[in-house]
Amino acid sequence: MKKSLKISIVASATVAALFAGGLAQAQQSSMTFFVTSAGSGKGADLGGLDGADKICQSLAQAAGAGSKTWRAYLSTQGASGVNARDRIGKGPWTNAKGVVIAKDVAELHGANNLTKQTALTEKGAGVNGRGDTPNMHDILTGSQPDGTKFPDTPDMTCGNWTKSTAGTAMVGHSDRTGLDDSAPAKSWNSSHPSRGPDGGCSQNDLKSTGGNGFLYCFAAN
Repeated sequence: MKKSLKISIVASATVAALFAGGLAQAQQSSMTFFVTSAGSGKGADLGGLDGADKICQSLAQAAGAGSKTWRAYLSTQGASGVNARDRIGKGPWTNAKGVVIAKDVAELHGANNLTKQTALTEKGAGVNGRGDTPNMHDILTGSQPDGTKFPDTPDMTCGNWTKSTAGTAMVGHSDRTGLDDSAPAKSWNSSHPSRGPDGGCSQNDLKSTGGNGFLYCFAAN
C-alpha cells in the first residue's frame, strides 16, 4: 500500500473517531436522566436528600452535564416527607444517548421507555441486570409505584437516607426483570425492600440482593 494511501486511511479513521467522540459528548451534555455509575459507598447512607443530590450533580458535572440542576429520585418519610415524583421536574427526560425515557411525570409512572437498554449511566454505559455478574439492578428509591412516599412506618428509606445499618430501603429494578413475571419484579421504582445480614441498609446488604447503592438522577430544570 502506498504511503499516501496509508496516511489517508489513518486520517479518515482519526476524523471518524473524533466525530463519534464529539457526538457522544454532545449527547451526554444534553442528557436529562441517568442511573449513577457509583453510590455513596456507604450503602443507603447518602447523607440525606442533599447528599444524594450532590452525588447526581457531581457525576453529571464529570459527564459534561453539570449546568443542569440534578435531583435524585428518592422519597422520604415522616412529617416532612417528600415524594420522589415531585422532585424531578416536568420532563421530558433523555438518557446519555439521546433516547427519550419519558415525556412527563405521568408517562414516567405509566408506560415509560425504561429498559435495560435505556437505563444507562451518566457515561452512557449499561447497568448490570439479572443474569449478569454481579447483578446491580436494585436502584434505591424509597417509593411506591406511583412515585409517592410510604407511610411513616415501617422504614422504607433507611432513616431518610442517613442509615447504613438497621432498616430497609425500597428499590426498583433498572432492567425491569426479577425472579418472576409479577408487577413488582418488573417495576423500575418499587420492586422489593432491601435486606441482608447487616440489617438492610449497608453496602453489603444492598449487594446481597442485587444492588450497589445506585440512584436514578433526573434534571429538574
